[in-house]
Amino acid sequence: MNTDNKMKVEVWSDIVCPFCYMGKRKFEMALDQFPYKDKVQVEWKSFLLNPDAKTDTSISVYDYLARQKGWSTEKAREINRQVTEAAAGVGLEYNFDKAVVANTLRAHAFLQFAKKNGMQNEAGEKLFKAYFTEGKNVDDIPVLVKIAGELGLDTTGLHEALENGTYMDNVREDLYEAHQFDIHSVPFFLFDEKIGVIGAQPAEYFLDVLQKVYNRWKSITLKATMETAAPRTETAEQ
Repeated sequence: MNTDNKMKVEVWSDIVCPFCYMGKRKFEMALDQFPYKDKVQVEWKSFLLNPDAKTDTSISVYDYLARQKGWSTEKAREINRQVTEAAAGVGLEYNFDKAVVANTLRAHAFLQFAKKNGMQNEAGEKLFKAYFTEGKNVDDIPVLVKIAGELGLDTTGLHEALENGTYMDNVREDLYEAHQFDIHSVPFFLFDEKIGVIGAQPAEYFLDVLQKVYNRWKSITLKATMETAAPRTETAEQ
């Protein structure tokens, strides 16, 4: 149970994961329909699909996937075309022709910085758009600093934090938690530390889970509140 009187939803995702961006959008669609949205606290967690990935602006994402998956370049293009169509179905624009192959560790450090400043969701949205739509290098410090500036965040503070690796321990903590929960596929949504949902599920599915988990959370929270408020009965000595 959360002490801030909100039901927590934790989401592990990676910036270069196309299904994570779609999952974010579908979950937000569900949350917008949820009547108790103000009682839900969403926290984004770091996850690295490929921790050993090397940022390389000289190759296409198709060539990268072909190497990683053992596919042909043509197969990589076809699969990404299908993913692009699926993303368009929820209003997202994917431009894989422009995508920059990048390690996302630094981008996750930026998300941790944004989290500390209450702008994590907004920063995540901009990072997804930067990678999938705008073809920006999300491992590049100037790119991340520019995004921070657009959000009104302290750009000097972010630049120093990224140079010094200030938030890397926070990223590693999220990765450790993912290991503890045995998370191997993202996006992974954890509702109230109890119910896990894997993948970019339909908004209707997320809405159903939100309602069910919230009902239980509310019942437990109400019971705990009543027990805390109940007067103590003392027995006088005879």
